[in-house]
Amino acid sequence: MKRRDFLRLAAQGTAATVVTVGLVGCRQQVATPTAETGAPETPLEEREQELTEVIAQDTGLPEVEWQMATSWPLGLDTIFGGAQVLAERVAAMTGNKFRISPRAAGELAPGLQVLDAVIQGAVPIGHTASNYYIGKSPVMAFGTALPFGLTAQQQNAWLYEGGGLEWLQNFYAERFNVIQFPAGNTGVQMGGWFRKEIETTKDVRGLRMRISGLGGQVMGRLGAIVQVLPGGEIFQALQMGAIDAAEWVGPYDDRKLGLHRAATYYYYPGWWEPGTSLEVQINLDEWNKLPEEYQEVIRTAASQVNMTMLARYDARNGEALQQLLESGIEVRPFSDEILQAAEQASFDLFEEMATQDADFREIFDQWLAFRDRIYSWHSLNEASFSRYYSALRTTLAPLS
Repeated sequence: MKRRDFLRLAAQGTAATVVTVGLVGCRQQVATPTAETGAPETPLEEREQELTEVIAQDTGLPEVEWQMATSWPLGLDTIFGGAQVLAERVAAMTGNKFRISPRAAGELAPGLQVLDAVIQGAVPIGHTASNYYIGKSPVMAFGTALPFGLTAQQQNAWLYEGGGLEWLQNFYAERFNVIQFPAGNTGVQMGGWFRKEIETTKDVRGLRMRISGLGGQVMGRLGAIVQVLPGGEIFQALQMGAIDAAEWVGPYDDRKLGLHRAATYYYYPGWWEPGTSLEVQINLDEWNKLPEEYQEVIRTAASQVNMTMLARYDARNGEALQQLLESGIEVRPFSDEILQAAEQASFDLFEEMATQDADFREIFDQWLAFRDRIYSWHSLNEASFSRYYSALRTTLAPLS
């Protein structure tokens, strides 16, 4: 494939290893104390510092200004904030020579058409979720999440070290003339807001639900009437009764959208997106115009966004959930009947797609083998600790 060698290097550059642009020789990947604090630098911080120094010394680098389309309303400061963090880090590492201006959904492109705008060259860069575009190819789901798939930690392991990002970048380049990088993760999502209780699969039949990606197709197989709406339109549709249920992200964002004022029952877990990756997508012609230093800056900034967004959601969701509980909403688990039916429907769907689409088959087989390995490892290690901790918490009084 004509871009494969180039994109292999791009994929390697997105991990949190140290890649130095414009420097000769190798630098040990060992944390060293900073001058001001004495604290060790992470490889990502060291990489950012090196890039900044290199660019500061190169007076021949051009001034570049890009407009970034996003799929997010301004009010969602964590998910839209991911686009802002990317822009801030790019500006900081280039001495403000490379400026990116994130714009809310609808300003440069409709929230669900960001990739289309990037493909067409209407904007050079976008921040979105790839599963909004599964109509172009079911492969697009892998860039975000598959039902009953990988958690955020597992998704990053697959993307950065399991070959997933290299495969996706080759696919994007050849199919869309786009290069993409992971740029944010929401963690395990909630199962969404329902105007009535959902106990069995019979309760799903005829349910009008806002849900995107392959999760929406699975809910359709269970009998739901699926609608895909951008975040800014969910509250009104749910409040007015145009839909009966809706999923978005989790307590922090859902509360900001006011979804607790439109429905009473809040279900968990969001089995359709156990670790939701977001992407920065760049028109490959515009990418190739950039100096190599600026390309490396974007890789580095995207890696930082990927880490920062997940940290923010994990830090904010617990407090937001408590506030929702105090407002009178009812948090309910999906029944085993619904979870088991959804899992069966999910893997039936995957197999059908793999039979019909060679690209999906190629990546799915690799993804599934990785999933089995990392599930086995995490079941032995992390899950056993979580089970112990969860049992312990039930015997302890809440901390004050």
